[in-house]
Amino acid sequence: MARPEKVEQVAQLTTKLQHAKVAVLTDYRGLTVSQMEDLRSRLRAAGVEYRVIKNTLARRAAVEAGHADFQQSLKGPIAIAFGYDELGIPPKLLNEFARSTRLKLDIVGALVEGRVVSPEQVRQLADLPPREVLLAQLLGMLQSPIALLVGTMQAPVQQLVGLLEAYKNKLEAA
Repeated sequence: MARPEKVEQVAQLTTKLQHAKVAVLTDYRGLTVSQMEDLRSRLRAAGVEYRVIKNTLARRAAVEAGHADFQQSLKGPIAIAFGYDELGIPPKLLNEFARSTRLKLDIVGALVEGRVVSPEQVRQLADLPPREVLLAQLLGMLQSPIALLVGTMQAPVQQLVGLLEAYKNKLEAA
């Protein structure tokens, strides 16, 4: 029979897995308590929750949340960074922490919008620019053909104006 506190923890984890846009799994071995607190404070400042979780509870929560294939990543000492806003924030902050402190913080995998992704895909996600930059790049790509079309359409009109101006100057000179 399950103890009530464990049932409650599984329910909380299930809710977090269902609501989080991204849940990044890390192997935290080798971090001291002060380093772990530093990492947590950096993540908390960006709205990311970082929790060390028992694998058996996390596996049950993954199944209850509808992500049974996520269980395979839950091996060894695991901590999960839950991101609720942008997809790239937790992986980016974890990579920055590992680089700045020169600690080995292994990314084991992640759950991104309901899909299980590999550590390599998480690193690619961390390298993406922020959402605003991506939207600006998309808008620029969408505007460039329109600007070319407008320029092409204006060229004959500008040539006609130049031709009329030259004809006017010729008549005035004569």
